[in-house]
Amino acid sequence: MKKVFFLSYCSTCQRILKRLHLPSDIELIDIKLSAISGDDLDEIALKSGSYESLFSKKAIKYKLQGLDKTILCEADYRKKILEEYTFLRRPVICYDNFLSIGNSPLAIENSLHYFESLSSAK
Repeated sequence: MKKVFFLSYCSTCQRILKRLHLPSDIELIDIKLSAISGDDLDEIALKSGSYESLFSKKAIKYKLQGLDKTILCEADYRKKILEEYTFLRRPVICYDNFLSIGNSPLAIENSLHYFESLSSAK
């Protein structure tokens, strides 16, 4: 898989994507315009180890829906992400075996190093 899942209106996603030297063969997917598919979500969850790792507990709807007072299982996390794009932590960057989830400093740094190493290898 060679895809980036992001929100085009999110300034954090915009800032991160501008910093990366993404290869031309990577597909950019605005999750508000084109929802993540179940197959893509399943593949990413398999690589990351869980659906929970892809779930954003910072989403406004997390508290609005009372999810902060509920115990969710993996099936719940999957269902919620597929139902509502805001529950996907972003950006999610998948490039072959590389995976980066979210906008933590470590995730950004790992992405920068990975794509810089790809650029310099050419």
